[in-house]
Amino acid sequence: MYWIIFIGFALLSWIVSYSLNKKFKEYSKIPVNGNMTGKDVAEKMLRDSDVSDVEVRCVEGQLTDHYNPATKTVNLSKEVYYGTGVSAAAVAAHECGHAVQHAEAYPWLQLRSSLVPAVNFASHWVMWVLLAGMFLINVFPGLLLAGIILFALTTLFSFVTLPVEINASQRALAWLDNHQITSVESHPKAQHALRLAAYTYVIAALSSLATLFYYVMIYLSGSNDD
Repeated sequence: MYWIIFIGFALLSWIVSYSLNKKFKEYSKIPVNGNMTGKDVAEKMLRDSDVSDVEVRCVEGQLTDHYNPATKTVNLSKEVYYGTGVSAAAVAAHECGHAVQHAEAYPWLQLRSSLVPAVNFASHWVMWVLLAGMFLINVFPGLLLAGIILFALTTLFSFVTLPVEINASQRALAWLDNHQITSVESHPKAQHALRLAAYTYVIAALSSLATLFYYVMIYLSGSNDD
């Protein structure tokens, strides 16, 4: 049953990823008002939001766009940084949405940030502990339980990430519309692009939850055998 669920989530993830890449390429050819680049959009949104201590940078790679709260930088991939299409504007505004969240001390972002050290530790060790725990379940069941707790931290992080990402997109879309960066024709496309991006986080969170239950069932089965 787990493998059916796992394959199902993997298939869904591939479908969403394929659709996301396809639509981003399609929407990248549709210019926003004023032919603003992603860099222009990001800098304007930060100014309009009274966020003056965040720098907009260009980084290598595709879909590497992110906001770094530690360095207070909005990092945009080249195709977004220099792009003048709806896709670039939507991504740039979304990442700036995180910067605005940080400036306003958005509670979900604060919770997510507080989990980062524990999640980094858990991510480093979780698979080793789980593998050892399953191998030694009849000898040392507590090891698998420790692995489950570590994995639960990563699952919690996935779910805490959801409201952070959704809120950033809501902020981005509202700003793009209110400042007429997108038009009546292009705004639904920006909405669609960010909705597809949000689906990737939803699928990742649900997949992590299903995997967590799988490990819990293994633990309970091992305990019952004793």
